[in-house]
Amino acid sequence: MKITKLSNSISLKRQLEGGNEEQLKTVRQVLQDVRENGDMAVRKYSEMWDGISLDDFLVTQEEIDEAVANFDEQLKQDLQEAADNIRFYHEAQKREGYKLSLPDGSWLAQRIIPLDAVGLYVPGGSAAYPSSVLMNVIPAQVAGVERIVITSPAGKDGKLPAAVLVAASILGITEIYKVGGAQAIAALAYGTETIAPVDKITGPGNIFVALAKREVFGEVAIDMIAGPSEIAVLADDTAFADEVAADLLSQAEHDALACAVLVTTSERFAKEVADQVEQQLRELPREAIARKAIENFGQIYIADTMEQAIEAINSLAPEHLEVVTANAEEDSLKIRHAGAIFIGRYSSEPVGDYFAGTNHVLPTNSTARFASGLNVDDFIKRSNIVYYSEKTWEENAPKIARLARMEGLEGHARAVESRGWTKGDE
Repeated sequence: MKITKLSNSISLKRQLEGGNEEQLKTVRQVLQDVRENGDMAVRKYSEMWDGISLDDFLVTQEEIDEAVANFDEQLKQDLQEAADNIRFYHEAQKREGYKLSLPDGSWLAQRIIPLDAVGLYVPGGSAAYPSSVLMNVIPAQVAGVERIVITSPAGKDGKLPAAVLVAASILGITEIYKVGGAQAIAALAYGTETIAPVDKITGPGNIFVALAKREVFGEVAIDMIAGPSEIAVLADDTAFADEVAADLLSQAEHDALACAVLVTTSERFAKEVADQVEQQLRELPREAIARKAIENFGQIYIADTMEQAIEAINSLAPEHLEVVTANAEEDSLKIRHAGAIFIGRYSSEPVGDYFAGTNHVLPTNSTARFASGLNVDDFIKRSNIVYYSEKTWEENAPKIARLARMEGLEGHARAVESRGWTKGDE
């Protein structure tokens, strides 16, 4: 890894590819085609890009039961325990609305209402991501969403990975479709003869999925446009170089565009981590991918002080941040911008990816400056409620009418004045 002296002017933000014109043109064509031709278009693109031809997209209960019956029992228990941890964490996020009493029987309120239907996109093909199922479905369930749909591209055998079906089964999700790519996003947004539309789409995907989500935003809600994974580690010389190196590689192996950054106050520690990264890379099964990420987006910065190091971390606003310092908990309180923070030696980032209970759907590419990880609030909406009694209305109507006329909105003023207080004067 490259080692650089940290300066106050350095920018840690990456400029990432957001899709080209040809990709955007393709996505728009798919969206329009699915909107106009429904299932027929979905079948066409599934055959064209995924190499599968399916008469029925819906996963049958028999397929789910078969996956569950043949799945490793220990892994099944692990998924169940992970699901329990995630539910425990997200239950604490649930909130009720409120009601504020005013004089004379009037009141104001905010009502919390879960979305009616959400669609979760799970990447597929050669890989299986049951953790994505847990992380997206559980907060929606806690929020009270009644209809939760999963779409995922099938493999060449026309099946979804057993692990995905088992995770869905643990959560009681049975509406699962073997559809991937931009055509899946279109089906969820607009609906087809087989797939009813949803109100919000969540979950990661490739560039075509990301562009499709961006295009349908407004027709439906989306969670975020997630970029390649990121990890930053804030460490001093009390940390262990081999552990920090392993943590950096845990994200580098995701994608050749993944970002792995260490900010430290120790030049000796920086060199030790760089040596460990190189040594561990040679033994990593996904070395080719991780090495590209480290070469292109891997960096070690040496800060003069911990305050300068923390300032650099806040500038980066990373998706994942590990704080491994002598005063880790205290230092973590100074972090303002990070999607998820992992404190201390034993809180390695994969703990949050899979098991601790916090959500692993997080803002990337410095958007942690203003965005949050997926949570229960992403699956609710709020309605403002007003109830004015006659007495409160009479007291405030002249004020409201004056304010309306001040803005030149005579119709607003007349709407106020059409009520009982003026009629009583007639």
